[in-house]
Amino acid sequence: MLAVSERTFYQRLLYAKNFCYLTSLRRARKYQLPHFRLNKVRNIKTWLSIRSFLKRRGPQRSVEIIVSTAFLAAVVIISTICIELLQDYGCFLDELGNWELVLWGLSLGLFLLRFITLGTNINKKYRNFSVLITEQINLYLHMEQKPHKKNELLLANSVLKLAEDLLKEVESPFKVSGLSANPLLYNITKVVVLSAFSAVLTELLGFKLKLYKIKIRA
Repeated sequence: MLAVSERTFYQRLLYAKNFCYLTSLRRARKYQLPHFRLNKVRNIKTWLSIRSFLKRRGPQRSVEIIVSTAFLAAVVIISTICIELLQDYGCFLDELGNWELVLWGLSLGLFLLRFITLGTNINKKYRNFSVLITEQINLYLHMEQKPHKKNELLLANSVLKLAEDLLKEVESPFKVSGLSANPLLYNITKVVVLSAFSAVLTELLGFKLKLYKIKIRA
């Protein structure tokens, strides 16, 4: 299931890359994609519709459940390892179950790191507002070259500004788990995990080490 989720994330990244090529003439020709400028209201509407369609394409809920479950499992495994280290550090590696926990923790950690990397790249592609800003600059330049189309270009420029403000308002950064959407649960999870790490490092290094700062915001 983790491998299928990773493949889904990679497909979403390909969709996001191809979406960014639509407004670039050179890249659209290179990858044989349709090209259009955001200088008309209907083109902006088409661009927003394609963006919304691609973001919803593929399984959403199932992948989110798999990733969230993997995240929670990794938190439980790391907490268990820290507790075992605090109880009996010298005999930790003598138990076969502890080796299994370490392997599971490393495996889940690699997948989560991959999910975070892909998700961040996807988010950057879809939140690349420089395209809208560039098109606004182009519209102002066209106004000087084609004054008879000033009203049409002003309307397109206004729609671009509204689209940019709307996307900034409704879009949220990529989150690897649903816990991140709740500030209270996110901070509690962070404090618990970092507290366990802090206790283990304090035990190993011989002096008190504090890795976390409690900051709960409603």
